[in-house]
Amino acid sequence: MTKKTKDKTNGESANETTSKFLSITEAARLNNVTRQAIYVAIKLNKLKATKQEARWAIHVDDLEEYRQNKYSRAKSMYQGELLFDNHQGYFSVNQVAELLGVPPQKIYYATRVGKLKAHRRGAAWVIHKEDVESYTTKYLSSKNKKLKAS
Repeated sequence: MTKKTKDKTNGESANETTSKFLSITEAARLNNVTRQAIYVAIKLNKLKATKQEARWAIHVDDLEEYRQNKYSRAKSMYQGELLFDNHQGYFSVNQVAELLGVPPQKIYYATRVGKLKAHRRGAAWVIHKEDVESYTTKYLSSKNKKLKAS
């Protein structure tokens, strides 16, 4: 049971002040990541936290700011443009795999052997939707026809 005591400085109860702070475990659960991921974010100064006694305390506002600024592959930029701009028809290997319902390894293999055209932008492979459609009609559709004929 927690006691609510008045803080003489600003009138907030002690329970309200401590509830604004989260532990690493709570922050990890809220962000759906591991405790280690939160700890690394703190160590890399990507997430503000203070050490209170032997534990890290993360303010909820700082956690929200971290969420908004967190790295996302979908927000990756290359020469000032979005790397995977789906509106313009550019997709990542994982996005194409998800669209086609196949494992990403199959997409990587198809690009390596030349069945699926992909372009390198920085460190990432980018695939245009026309190339995906071409690959689907040439290779995936013919495979489905062979399976139906058997």
